[in-house]
Formats: sequence, C-alpha cells, structure tokens
Amino acid sequence: MAKLPRAVNRLIEQFEHLPGIGPKSAQRLVFYLLHNPEEQINEFAQRLRAIKTETVLCSVCHNVAEQDPCDICADEGRDDSLLCVVERPLDLIAIENSDKFQGRYHVLHGSIDPLNNIGPEQLFLLDIKNKLDKVEELILATNPTMEGEATALYIKEMINKSGKYPSLQITRIGHGLPIGADIEYADGVTLARALEGRRKL
Repeated sequence: MAKLPRAVNRLIEQFEHLPGIGPKSAQRLVFYLLHNPEEQINEFAQRLRAIKTETVLCSVCHNVAEQDPCDICADEGRDDSLLCVVERPLDLIAIENSDKFQGRYHVLHGSIDPLNNIGPEQLFLLDIKNKLDKVEELILATNPTMEGEATALYIKEMINKSGKYPSLQITRIGHGLPIGADIEYADGVTLARALEGRRKL
C-alpha cells in the first residue's frame, strides 16, 4: 500500500489542528502547497513566522497589534465612558468597521466553556474590573451563543458582586445578530443595528 512521505504526513497533521480543517481539507491544502514554487513556500513560511515575531498583545485592551499600546488605546479621541467587551480581535475589527462605536475595547480571547476546560482564569476576563473607573456604560458584545451568553452573565455578576460601580450601566449587544452567529461574520449594517439596539442586562 502506497504511503505518503513523512514530511507530507507531518504537515497534514499540523493543518488538522486548525479549527474547521478536517483530514481531507488538510490533505488538499498540503498538496496545494506542495505544487507551489519554492519561493512562494518560503514567503508563506516567513509570513507565518511574522505573526509571532511582528505582533504583540496590547497591554491595555489585549487586542493584537504592531505596537503596545495599540492604535485604538493610544487614540485620545476615543470615548472613555464606553467600554465594549468582545471575545476575539476579529470581533473588535468587525465592530470598528461598522463605524458606529467610538469607545474603548476589552478583548477576552475566548469565552467561558466548561466542556473544553475554559474558565475565567484562562481568559482576559478578571481584569475588566480594573478599567471601570471612567466607564459609564459597559457593552457586553460576546457572541450570541451559549458560551457567549454565559460569559456575559459571568461578567455582569462579577461586577455586581464587587459593589464598586452601582451607577454603571451594563448592556448586551442587541438586535441584528441571529442566535448562534459569530460577530466576525456579520456585515457592517447588521453590526450597526446590533450596537444601536443594545439593551440593559
């Protein structure tokens, strides 16, 4: 029985670790790359390394950026009274592209998911409390999934239990996003309506 070269098998295994990539898709990707000129493969490898060597996590909002603090956190024109909590950097980009939000952000890098052993300690969640002194409205823009809803409720309860911010308005991103959808895939109009239709939590 014919066997694939070890180098090919190893790369297929690496692609299988990526979200949404099964064995067949991984094989197709590897054989696509295999037939590309060596110069293109070298450039691909350089770009792959660059996402680690040429990016940082913003120490303020935890967004992926080229410098710390990121451009948004460094922008003095942003509204400090609004803080929007999102699950991932792609969600932040999607909301920014709606051109309807001029506040600050906090990126969690995931959501609470007990089935996959992801709790508050595995996320940038517990430090939200340190950012609320100037905030009048906290917008919980986690995805409308079971995990996103659980994360939003956890944040709300965490802040309420602290008792430090009785006048803080906590809102949940509203109309426009279907249940089960991810924010990063929504268009600008849908996100604009979702931001405008946010509700008190």
